[in-house]
Amino acid sequence: MEKLYIDAGTTWTKILKIENEKKTYTIEKTSDFKKKDADYTKCTGHSLTKKQGIYENEVVALSKGAQKYLEDDFVVLDLGSRDIKYIKFENKKFKDLDWNCSCASATGATIEMLLKFYEVDIKDLVFTKEKYAVTCGIFGLERIMDDVANGLKPNIAISKFVHGIAYNAFNFVKGAPKICLSGGFCENPCFIESLEQYSTVIPLGRFILTEGLYEIDKESYLCSKSTIE
Repeated sequence: MEKLYIDAGTTWTKILKIENEKKTYTIEKTSDFKKKDADYTKCTGHSLTKKQGIYENEVVALSKGAQKYLEDDFVVLDLGSRDIKYIKFENKKFKDLDWNCSCASATGATIEMLLKFYEVDIKDLVFTKEKYAVTCGIFGLERIMDDVANGLKPNIAISKFVHGIAYNAFNFVKGAPKICLSGGFCENPCFIESLEQYSTVIPLGRFILTEGLYEIDKESYLCSKSTIE
């Protein structure tokens, strides 16, 4: 029996498929995935209907996925296209969290747009000691365009913007000395090196929320089985 666990972000949908106890991980554009109108076992994310019994809160999914891989004490940060969220655990118990969908929004999407607009490959981004004071994506875009117009190479300007996002992320998690990173920024070396200037970084990859959905589904199954027995 095939099971699908879906994390549908604004731009990208992360899919964990389990069939015959084998796990398969794939990523699709959310716009393409939604056209399929696929059935799924559990889902989370901005871009799917919140069906009762199937949809799970993103923070809950993030928490369950992180707990599977991490020790008793950890801070896990999930930074996506349009929001940023983190959860802190101490002694296997919830300690703190925050979720920002306002001034942190569009960070990942903004970088994707900048790379496309300036025809820069993500591999060409390099860590820079300088950073933009990124208070929001719009102000960051203004600084980048001004500096590029004055002769700064686009890849360097975007890298400074990435460093600014990393610094904001560090402050968002209240200066945690170790940050477990979830989401698309795990595949951005410039971001990771920038964040490492302030904290130890452990990249967890893009499928932590789908893993959390799988854990939630397992718990539901075991609970229902126990009730029946």
